[in-house]
Amino acid sequence: MQSGFKHPAGQRQHLQSEAPQLGLRANWPQFTLLVIINAFVGSLVGIERTILPLLAAHDFGLASKTAILSFLISFGLVKALANLLAGHLGDRYGRKRILVAGWLVGLLVPPLIIIAPNWGWVVFANVLLGINQGLCWSTTVIMKIDLVGPRRRGLAMGLNEAAGYLAVSGAALAAGYLAATYALRPQPFLLGTLLALCGLLLSLFGARESQGHARQEARELQQRAAEETEPGQAQAQPALSFWQIVAHVSWRDRTLLAISQAGLVNNLNDGLSWGLFPLYFAAAGLDAAHIGWLVAAYPAVWGAGQLLTGAFSDHLGRKGMISAGMWVQAIGLALMLLTRGFWPWLLGAILLGSGTALVYPTLLAAVSDVTPPDWRASAVGVYRLWRDSGYAVGGLLAGLLADLLSIPWAIGLVALLTFLSGVLAALLMRETLPRPQSAPVAPAPPLSSHNAASSPP
Repeated sequence: MQSGFKHPAGQRQHLQSEAPQLGLRANWPQFTLLVIINAFVGSLVGIERTILPLLAAHDFGLASKTAILSFLISFGLVKALANLLAGHLGDRYGRKRILVAGWLVGLLVPPLIIIAPNWGWVVFANVLLGINQGLCWSTTVIMKIDLVGPRRRGLAMGLNEAAGYLAVSGAALAAGYLAATYALRPQPFLLGTLLALCGLLLSLFGARESQGHARQEARELQQRAAEETEPGQAQAQPALSFWQIVAHVSWRDRTLLAISQAGLVNNLNDGLSWGLFPLYFAAAGLDAAHIGWLVAAYPAVWGAGQLLTGAFSDHLGRKGMISAGMWVQAIGLALMLLTRGFWPWLLGAILLGSGTALVYPTLLAAVSDVTPPDWRASAVGVYRLWRDSGYAVGGLLAGLLADLLSIPWAIGLVALLTFLSGVLAALLMRETLPRPQSAPVAPAPPLSSHNAASSPP
């Protein structure tokens, strides 16, 4: 007859075996799938980077740069808000549901652009694209952070962002080829429909909920804190409300303020490159194929570079790479302004992509470094709210400056803002990379060899 009693040690071991395992190696199949899904997220927006500014002028006869960039303003505002909701809703309802919902919205975007009778339809399609990008990209970021745990976050974010922006580049190049070979529509957007369908199916049938991994990390942190705290000294931290998290990330914490402003300015200059560079290059006499190469080069270097920069930030630290990245971006923009021709502009695009690769995964890793697991998804959402507001700010600022002055004036001012953003990051931000701490060695009694032998190394 077997007793129903289970020894506490055996029970604890059984619970640990059922708990989700954290780490890249333990979760590589699901992590790899999420990388692939994020590539489909990036490819959907990549198609627009070459086509939409040209479509506005060619098919709809828009001359005002502000009117042309209205699609970017609507996209940036909606994506920023969708980022905020994605983090909050992901904490509340789970990650996978938000990912699938984003793809259901994104599936509508290419058909709307194909049949659009006027520019208003294109602007509305980009509202839906902003929802898709905010929900899907934010959620894949959060799910990867959940899976890898506190170690190697920079590498994880580098892989995530590399997949997304290499796909942006590939889709921009493919769209430029299809537009040059056939027409600005419908061919590029038929490809977009296929890509959106693939992303939806992978998310629906392949992705698994990762919120349990975040809860496991929170339990491990609480256990570690309890072990390191003297009895009677433990203090429970009150849970933050959603709006307290917004305030904490946006202005109360100087480091998160520095991170958020750098993200906003980074996407401000990305919005400039998306909305005005195709028109700038076309005015210089370049055809759609060469414009496609230039538009694709920037996210290609950005994407490929993140395979290295994310991992480097896990060893070199976050702060220096963020400031340096903003300054390299400013140099790339200055080169676009001061030179003429395909090859000098290609070098400018490479520098712009290199600087962005230094910054992009490092900013996300830094946010993850300084926020606890139980509200990290919401904090990431707030950061991405400010970062992707840069698309709307960049679209509006670049459009107004181009209309009132000229496109070169817009490029020059954004280059200056990017340089100053790097200075602000250097002044306000503290280093966030967690340094490995050796276990504290308690002073051993002078005559007790037993205590010294049994103390942890």
